Amino acid sequence: MMRIADKYIRISLINLNFVALLGIILRYKIAFSLPFISQKNFLHSHSHFAFYGWISQTLFIFLVEFLYRNGTKDVFKKYSVLLIANLVLAYLMMFSFAAQGYGLFSVTFSTLSIINSYIFTVLYFNDLKKSNISPLVKKWFKSALFFNVLSSIGTFALAFMMINKVIHQNWYLSAIYFFLHFQYNGWFFFTIMGLFTAHLIKLNITEKMNTVFLMFFIACFGAYFLSVPWLNKFVGIHIWSIISSIIQFFAFVFFIGVLKSNLKIINNSFNKTSSILFTLSGIALFVKLLLQLISVYPPLSTIALSFRPIVIGYLHLVLLGIISVFLIAYIVSSEFIKLNKFAISGIVIFVFGILYNEILLLIQGIAAMKYEYVKNTNELLLSAAVVLFLGVLTIVFSQKKSLRNS
Repeated sequence: MMRIADKYIRISLINLNFVALLGIILRYKIAFSLPFISQKNFLHSHSHFAFYGWISQTLFIFLVEFLYRNGTKDVFKKYSVLLIANLVLAYLMMFSFAAQGYGLFSVTFSTLSIINSYIFTVLYFNDLKKSNISPLVKKWFKSALFFNVLSSIGTFALAFMMINKVIHQNWYLSAIYFFLHFQYNGWFFFTIMGLFTAHLIKLNITEKMNTVFLMFFIACFGAYFLSVPWLNKFVGIHIWSIISSIIQFFAFVFFIGVLKSNLKIINNSFNKTSSILFTLSGIALFVKLLLQLISVYPPLSTIALSFRPIVIGYLHLVLLGIISVFLIAYIVSSEFIKLNKFAISGIVIFVFGILYNEILLLIQGIAAMKYEYVKNTNELLLSAAVVLFLGVLTIVFSQKKSLRNS
């Protein structure tokens, strides 16, 4: 019998397919021509639906399902309105941003989605307080939701500037990176770490995990300034960003130390597919933290942020390589989907698409820094987007086959 969470997760995977489809449209327009489509508007549509329709929606489901597994009664009945509201608003944002960019409808739907997340946060904080969930896991989840609320400051600042046409390049980028940073380094990262920590605690693995949490939490604030190098002219801010990048890197080192000491127990607790996916997500996290550590050198940071393929490559490393791979790993390990040979094939295709996409963006980025052009990279990036789409589509259709066979 299919659980309520399973149904929500399958919708999330369909949403990921739409994210990939929008990616194909964007890549096609760059490689060839789609004059009736606004690249800027579709980029807003793609990014907002990825954040709200795929990642945030899936994390909300995981959090609600976690409460259910830990004894909170009627939890899906309580949160269903919020989950459905977030889903509907994500689709409305996808269409409205594609049609008008930042305008009355898109900003209204975005604002309503943020308010919806505020309500979710208040309810979830209250339910965490009454639950018997580990205090450490509560810290991860509360911090995640706090960072989600904090990130909305960037959204409101950006919307204000776009609507009033008061655009200063550094202000504009500061608002964008504020939202992005506290979304993927805060809300997304702290939620997945909370979920993974809960699994470790179930295996009686707790050594150093409080320290790991504290280090990542402290570092999250100062690490924002790694994305806004123009503020590094202030010595105090520059030192803060350097210290933060070092702290978060060593937090990861401590975390890996914990995993290494208990590797056999952890591997035995997962099936092979989810174990590989969690490992790949961890490798991507290491690369990301290493890049952030290197970026404390201002000239390197300025160069990296000046070339679009590098910025896009970094964002996709985080959102696909770390977050999306983890989400699929958790979906598989928690048995939200049936892991048949078609699902495994889809996962392999999707992961290959991520690697293929990252390699192409790296080549394009290095070429851009040399002011060179590598022939056919835009066409190849289009093919990478198609591979990603086909991977997720295979996963989605694998579940239809599972339903027929059940």
